[in-house]
Amino acid sequence: MEEVRYKDTGESILVKAFGYSPKLRIIDIFLTNPYFDFSREELVKELGMSKQTLYKNFKDLEELGVIEVSRKIGRATMYKLNRKHPLVKLLDQMVTEISLQIAEKEAEKQTKAVPVR
Repeated sequence: MEEVRYKDTGESILVKAFGYSPKLRIIDIFLTNPYFDFSREELVKELGMSKQTLYKNFKDLEELGVIEVSRKIGRATMYKLNRKHPLVKLLDQMVTEISLQIAEKEAEKQTKAVPVR
């Protein structure tokens, strides 16, 4: 069985709503994989962006405190999303709210599509 990669999972709500900017895509991979941490090399591979683009944008997010070091494995530094950061909390809340709205609309469609006897 082939492993599913982030870039193969399609558009997330966050990316669909706000676009494909590198910073947003970096935040998105962490939001959609809350139990994982990533090295910068893994992010380059998963996001399909150049090292230069990732490193430039990653540095900004790290300086803002949105992303933080989670651990070191050998020479690799692993990173995770700082879930206590106000921006991360707001983004997570927005994604949840939008998801609920989409689910409610889909539920309404289903109840209208199925005739009640």
